[in-house]
Amino acid sequence: MRFSNKLFLATTALLTVIFTVFGIWILSSNFSALLDREILRGNSESRMFRVLFEMGYTSVEEYGEEYAIDRTLNSILDGVERDGSHCFAIYGEDWLRGWTFIEEKGLQSEVETLRKGLEGWNGSYYKVSRTEEGFFLLSVAKVPETETPLFLGMCRELTETFRNRRDMVTQYRISLSVLLALGGACIFLLSRYITRPISSLGRMAKRIADGNFELRSNNRSNDEIGQLARSFNRMADKLVEQMEEKILEAKQQEDFTAAFAHELKTPLTSIIGYADMMNTMKLSPEEQAESTYYIYNQGRRLESLSLKLLDLVSMDKNPLVCRPVQTKKLEDNIRATVRPIWEQKKINGKVEMDKGMLLGDEELLLSLFYNLLDNAAKAMDKGEQGFILLKGTAMPGAYEVKVVDNGRGIPREEIGRITEAFYMVDKSRSRKEGGAGIGMALCHKIIKLHGGTLHIDSRLGEGTVMKVIFPMETPVARRKKQGKGSTHTKAGRE
Repeated sequence: MRFSNKLFLATTALLTVIFTVFGIWILSSNFSALLDREILRGNSESRMFRVLFEMGYTSVEEYGEEYAIDRTLNSILDGVERDGSHCFAIYGEDWLRGWTFIEEKGLQSEVETLRKGLEGWNGSYYKVSRTEEGFFLLSVAKVPETETPLFLGMCRELTETFRNRRDMVTQYRISLSVLLALGGACIFLLSRYITRPISSLGRMAKRIADGNFELRSNNRSNDEIGQLARSFNRMADKLVEQMEEKILEAKQQEDFTAAFAHELKTPLTSIIGYADMMNTMKLSPEEQAESTYYIYNQGRRLESLSLKLLDLVSMDKNPLVCRPVQTKKLEDNIRATVRPIWEQKKINGKVEMDKGMLLGDEELLLSLFYNLLDNAAKAMDKGEQGFILLKGTAMPGAYEVKVVDNGRGIPREEIGRITEAFYMVDKSRSRKEGGAGIGMALCHKIIKLHGGTLHIDSRLGEGTVMKVIFPMETPVARRKKQGKGSTHTKAGRE
């Protein structure tokens, strides 16, 4: 059952119960007050009848009991009977007055019951009785002054009072039916209006599940439904983002597998080919030396690839031991290592680092800077016009290292992926230079372990600036304060 229908039925049922209970209470209270008033009036008339009788009976008692009773009743009967009230009297076992009226209304047994109830004591009884003729109030009192038991009573008709109650109940039922019909229609329309945004969200969720991921709710209200719509939009955005991340991860995994297989296939093909040639053909000493060199060279390439992959996989598993590292020591080590490479490629290079202290692993930091400088050297094809600069700058609370080159540059759309394993902007040139596409992935991992950030700014044909910023605190302390450090890659000119 739809929620709007549930809301309609529940609200209608609740209103029906409330109006019914309230109406019954109002009608019962009014009728009880009216009936109590009629009973009070009837009892008052009965008491007045008795008082008048006792006064008249005393004045003529010397003429005899029967004469006094008859004389008194005759003198007050016409004055008491009015407004639907009728007097009756029972002397001993005989009726003296009112028998005809009581018999016509079918109240004989009711009067007899009241009379028998008064035989043991001097007092009065009243009762509301119903017969085929209607409703009647019977009030009977015993006169203690007479030797023979004398019962005086009043009978007052209440048929009109009960008829008014019945008419009121009928009118209330009609009014309640009309009210519930109109209220039900309003509630039905209101429930549909209230639940329309929820139904819209349900339809939108179904369409998103069917593949239409661009849909979003336009509900901007400030109520709970508006908050639900905004939460739904955030959930949809997050799901789409996670789905895109999963798709990207799957593609990266696929690319990684394909690249890894290709990187293994190329050197293995060379090794197997030259080994087979040496095994099946008679080669000259020069040809054997050349074949041996190619086998050795490709074997070293496989060894380098396996070591880099091992570093990439195991780096997260081994805890990072942070120690103070002098930047000047790093500067001397880097300069001594890269100078021969720059001289061989005729690259104008410069390494300059401000005096300072980095917290981290010295070997990993050196590996980071070697890889960044190696990538910059591989991007050079300008001969003596090539220029590379590694510049370290001490800043408040941080240390910045820039690697600047005027090489080929990186396409803007490729910058976000260069830290993926086996990803190469120019695959043919990278393989020619001996690269496998793992260097930047290692750099990314090392920077992340040290709690630093990486910013890349590059333009085709102009060069690249890679800026690494290290915090002066240890990564563990920094994570305690700010959460885990993350590596960011972004494009843009400084």
